[in-house]
Amino acid sequence: MKLNTSYVIAGSLLVVGGIWFFVNNIGEDAPLPISTPATVKAAARRAMPTVQVRSVSAVEHPNVLELYGQTQANREVSVKAETSGLVAQVLVREGDRVKKGQTLCRQDLNARGAQVDQAKASLRTIESDLNAARVLAEKGFQSSSRVTAFEAQLDGARAVLKQAEIEADNINIRAPFDGIWERQNAQVGDFLSPGLSCGLLVDLSPLKVNAQMNEAQISKVTIGDSAQIELATGQSVSGAIKFVEAKADPATRTFRVELHVPNASYTLKAGVTTTVRITSGLTSAQQIPGNILTLADNGDVGVRYVDAGNIVRFASVKTIDEDNNGLWVTGLPDRTRVIVEGQDFVSVGMEVDAEENYISPNGSEARQVSETLSGQE
Repeated sequence: MKLNTSYVIAGSLLVVGGIWFFVNNIGEDAPLPISTPATVKAAARRAMPTVQVRSVSAVEHPNVLELYGQTQANREVSVKAETSGLVAQVLVREGDRVKKGQTLCRQDLNARGAQVDQAKASLRTIESDLNAARVLAEKGFQSSSRVTAFEAQLDGARAVLKQAEIEADNINIRAPFDGIWERQNAQVGDFLSPGLSCGLLVDLSPLKVNAQMNEAQISKVTIGDSAQIELATGQSVSGAIKFVEAKADPATRTFRVELHVPNASYTLKAGVTTTVRITSGLTSAQQIPGNILTLADNGDVGVRYVDAGNIVRFASVKTIDEDNNGLWVTGLPDRTRVIVEGQDFVSVGMEVDAEENYISPNGSEARQVSETLSGQE
């Protein structure tokens, strides 16, 4: 039997109407949610971004100036020949420690020995003539002026002998001070004329450290101030300021500061990069984790923190010291809740849900929800 189309449409409408009635009336006895200030506040809190904060307070901390420099020999000299001649001997090896006056290189004596012998022979002849002249003068057979002439000749002969002896001794090239025979420039058989180098002598005691200080730092140090110096080799030493440049470098506007480090054993080397830390008085600072530094839109380095109303703020900071527990910085309010987690996901002026992040007594980190800290900024 074929159904009438109108019946089919009517039945479909009846089914749809029944379904609509069921859906709109199911659970009609359930109570409607009631909005209260507490529920609105809770809903708003759930919608806020959550950050971890840590409360820090300012304390007096040594103001540490951190400079970068390089070690330098106390002095070094290219030991040069004073006379001409072939190098006959090199009496030390590279790396040897030598004493002042020790012979380093020796040139061939050549004719200088004969010149000394000749000067001595001339001196003996003049001495003999002078003695004879004095005897004759005493007997009246010689004038006193003749004796005076021989005395003058004797003085000249002595000077010639002294000059010949000095020239003969100049073949010995000696160390002008204690140090290390750093580099040998001449080999046996090389010809050295006056002014040519036999080698390089370096004095490393004390060791110098040269660093640069800017205009804001120069007024905070004085000669005699102590410093801690860390070398790129891993060695840590103490030193003292011995010189502060009076005139700034026109190109960099910095001043050269020279420090001296005891180095009697010569264990410290020249030419090593250093980090110099000079303590200069006390300043009000706070310690923060080193990984929370961030950049403002203008490029300033600083820290994001939350104020009493849990609004995100930004403060530019300056690092004055660093240790195993973090950075010591200036520029924050005296009491501050710095954001230690989530700072990269919030912006200045945004209201956030702040949870306190603190360090437990055993050194591990723990977190708990913080109640509003009134009066802190």
